[in-house]
Amino acid sequence: MQEIIMLAHVPTDSVNEGFIPAAAKLERPVVLLTDHAEAHRQYFGQSDRMAYPAEIIACDVFNPLAVMGAVTCRAQRPAAIFSNSDHLQASTAIAAAYFDVPRKSWRAAYRAKNKAEMRTALQRSGVDMLWHAVVCHPERLAEVIDTVPFPCIVKPREGVASLQVSLCRDRAALESQCQRLWAEQPGYPLLLEEYIDGPLYTLETLGDGKALHVLGGFQVALSPPPVFIELEARWGTGLPADIEQQVVDMIRALGVGFGACHTEFVLTESGPRLIEVNYRCIGDYREFLLQETLGIPLFEQVLRLYLGESLSPLDLASNAAVIRYFTACSPGQLIGMPQAFASHAEGMRLSYKPLRRIGEALSLTHSNKDYLGVLRGIGADIDALTREMDRVSQSLAWEIAA
Repeated sequence: MQEIIMLAHVPTDSVNEGFIPAAAKLERPVVLLTDHAEAHRQYFGQSDRMAYPAEIIACDVFNPLAVMGAVTCRAQRPAAIFSNSDHLQASTAIAAAYFDVPRKSWRAAYRAKNKAEMRTALQRSGVDMLWHAVVCHPERLAEVIDTVPFPCIVKPREGVASLQVSLCRDRAALESQCQRLWAEQPGYPLLLEEYIDGPLYTLETLGDGKALHVLGGFQVALSPPPVFIELEARWGTGLPADIEQQVVDMIRALGVGFGACHTEFVLTESGPRLIEVNYRCIGDYREFLLQETLGIPLFEQVLRLYLGESLSPLDLASNAAVIRYFTACSPGQLIGMPQAFASHAEGMRLSYKPLRRIGEALSLTHSNKDYLGVLRGIGADIDALTREMDRVSQSLAWEIAA
């Protein structure tokens, strides 16, 4: 049986509890290439895993030549080459092109990861003329600072999970934030961009290279600026079809069209404006919520695209869903926390998953990396579901020792 070559960076539940079990259901062995091989071996060394990779191979997965070299050592050509990592979409696509298996455009994958290239591509297409600039050192910042429209956003050019993203309301705040980041990492590429005010939404899509299917989207609640931590997401944007189509047209202009794509946008008075395009399946446990809410084998469906199958019509359930994240408010040692649970009553399914361990040392990053736990809920009625989520949330407590 031909193998699925799966590229991974650090261990994630999306891959280990989602895509690897999905491959097992498709009766395809998974060969896991990763630059964190020992961490993955330790993970799968635990008992009660849903499925296991056939092999875990240490590889510089950021380097497509290293990936090609590892794959050519196999006894047969791969059935598919796949990754769900933000970091690895371009190298995965390049390696897949060499072996001529279904793939994304590596250029589109690179544009999605490199947020400055995304902005430049949108401007060249005449889709969105948002002001932006890349700065890598104080001299470059001094050259552009007089043109910066305040308030502005400063963030890593290729960042993830809202890490090091900040709203700067004036020149002094911008200079201070850039200097702080460069003190930690000299020459670190930072993207400055015009701040877009308005409610945040997502659009989740699947494509086979020809058809692009909209699964729907989330309405996202954020922490107050200057940081942008995602605190809650409610399934169903309630937006008109023409708004969603505008977003589809934007990501199409970037070359998006194959596999899963998670797009974030702000709805302004003049229409939707893209925040970022994550050319992979949505994360932070919303992928599992999405699968259960829509009643489709999402992980299997994504892999089928990489195995060369066309996108079939999807029968999507019309459930309501809410996901809520609980974040650490102070650094310290975690000495008390709620345990995992699941409940099913009055047509509603709730589950809570802890994301930290007792005794773990917590340091604040002011990003999604500060999550302590996640509560997921699915039901028929959004108002009733929200009330139950509120009730359960009030019973959850954590104890952090300074």
